[in-house]
Amino acid sequence: MADINQTVEFPTSEEDCIECDIIIEDGAFDGFEGKTINITENSGSQGDVQAGIEFIYHMREHIVDVTVATAYLLVVYAIYMWIKKKLS
Repeated sequence: MADINQTVEFPTSEEDCIECDIIIEDGAFDGFEGKTINITENSGSQGDVQAGIEFIYHMREHIVDVTVATAYLLVVYAIYMWIKKKLS
């Protein structure tokens, strides 16, 4: 894991930063003091096969949802085919 900690110092006036494109006004970052952002790299990520197995394993919890969605798809397709037949 790699932790990244970085402190950024902003110029206090326009004279301090002649080459700056963006000038940050005083008070623009009020309320952000004391906040820490930790970015960690997860090198032990799961492989595609393991993710696929877990997906199939967890699909049994959603079998009703999949069944309703499949039935809806078939009904809509049947209506489409019926309309297409009537118009031909």
